[in-house]
Amino acid sequence: MDTAGIVAGARSQSLGDLLRRSAARLPDKTALVWRERRESFAELDAAVNRVAHSLADRGVAQGDRIALYSHNCREFVLLYFALARLGAVSVPINFMLTADEVAYILGHSGAIGVIAEDALAAEAEAAVKQLGGSEIRLFGWIGLNGLPVGANWDDVAAWEGHSDASEPEVLVADDDPVQLMYTSGTESRPKGAIMTSRALIAQYMSVIVDGRMSAADIEVHALPLYHCAQLHCFLTPDIYLGATSILLPGPDPATVLRTIETERATKLFCPPTVWVSLLRHPDFDSYDLSSLRAGYYGASIMPVEVLHELSARLPGVGLTNFYGQTELAPLATVLAPEDQLTKPGSAGRPALNVETRVVDDDDTPVAPGVIGEIVHRSPQAMLGYWNDPDKTADAFRNGWFHSGDLGIMDADGYLSVVDRKKDMIKSGGENVASREVEEILYQHPDVSEAAVVGIPHPHWIEAVTAIIIPRGGTPPTAESLIAHCKQHLAGYKVPKYITFTEALPRNPSGKILKRELRSEYTSLADQDT
Repeated sequence: MDTAGIVAGARSQSLGDLLRRSAARLPDKTALVWRERRESFAELDAAVNRVAHSLADRGVAQGDRIALYSHNCREFVLLYFALARLGAVSVPINFMLTADEVAYILGHSGAIGVIAEDALAAEAEAAVKQLGGSEIRLFGWIGLNGLPVGANWDDVAAWEGHSDASEPEVLVADDDPVQLMYTSGTESRPKGAIMTSRALIAQYMSVIVDGRMSAADIEVHALPLYHCAQLHCFLTPDIYLGATSILLPGPDPATVLRTIETERATKLFCPPTVWVSLLRHPDFDSYDLSSLRAGYYGASIMPVEVLHELSARLPGVGLTNFYGQTELAPLATVLAPEDQLTKPGSAGRPALNVETRVVDDDDTPVAPGVIGEIVHRSPQAMLGYWNDPDKTADAFRNGWFHSGDLGIMDADGYLSVVDRKKDMIKSGGENVASREVEEILYQHPDVSEAAVVGIPHPHWIEAVTAIIIPRGGTPPTAESLIAHCKQHLAGYKVPKYITFTEALPRNPSGKILKRELRSEYTSLADQDT
């Protein structure tokens, strides 16, 4: 008798278990609303099992990496949980990436399958073609837009027709990989953060407790599910709790406001840029938003003026700031509703399952009020970076995860993020690695040197800005450089501003002083206010 295996099965607590348990507790409660379809927990659970068996019939096995390349949709949710139940590893891909960028993730992850919405199938095929002798053998398409796809693509809708709705018998251990979440971080190429059930479920407990969530909630999910914030701070915790999720394809302000009113939603997450777009919608005050009790933001600090406006126009809504990063699944610190106006600009205090310090270059904790690197220790931390032991070892040196962000801890234990150690830009809630944009600019024949920084912007919070030294002769135009970037980068990475200079500020060792550039060019966005 395999006693150890029997005990392990009885103690299972994997990502795939969460939906089943909610379906057992609350079988008839509405779990998911997508377009005109309303689905109970029992119905969603059975649909996930059918999709899992269809994937298994197509050769998907435990440990296989499968890319999900789609806008928000019901099928994304089904596939995410179905892969988890097989012990396969989902690889969500940003739908704004170019074929070059998608090809890198597919190749680096060793994906054996890609499932894309119909509008992205051609981009996915172009990415696979770049890989040459690719191992990819599964192509699934999601029919969101009524567009044709190639004959080699398998219709995901048919996968729900599988006759077996029982749960697949696959034992997934706590620290088996269940997802590779690629993060731009501060490098020129994204890194694959290996997420396990242990890390994710520890994080779900943190967001549920510190986010004051409950099974009675009705939440609108409008931000992309390829991103860890919407997927792991909101959608999956709602499934875990037994709350109701209203899924939208994107954060269109009118649709979000109308959905809050019609569904009597209680919760909403948006980065500051989207909260601003909601406030600026001409019909904002005509909607009945009285059901909303909790609002969340992250990705960047909420401007104090916007906090005051939100408090005045949504007086019944408690705002919470979640700060963190992909490698922590992603929550690290929380600024609670009662602290929003007394600690403006703060990222808050460590979450339930997180320890946070600010340290110097020797990893020694610094005194309150002193700038240092933000480090964390938590069961929420990733297992490591996929196929990159050196970067994993560096990130976890001395037993703490090093965020790469610089911060200050005040005497009350509240963290403020003051800079990014390696100049990563957060524009509109998306990470942009300055080095990646610089490398594309350097490919232009008329660019001698390039430095990319983020400057304050009224809508994007930070706008990607390039400072260029031309390569002799007639300088290139800003328009030609932007067109060049658009050929190689996702739209949100393309510089919003390009300016030209004869020299870049440097320190004695020759390193470009980007803090000086941010200060010098901070007024570029004034024209947009």
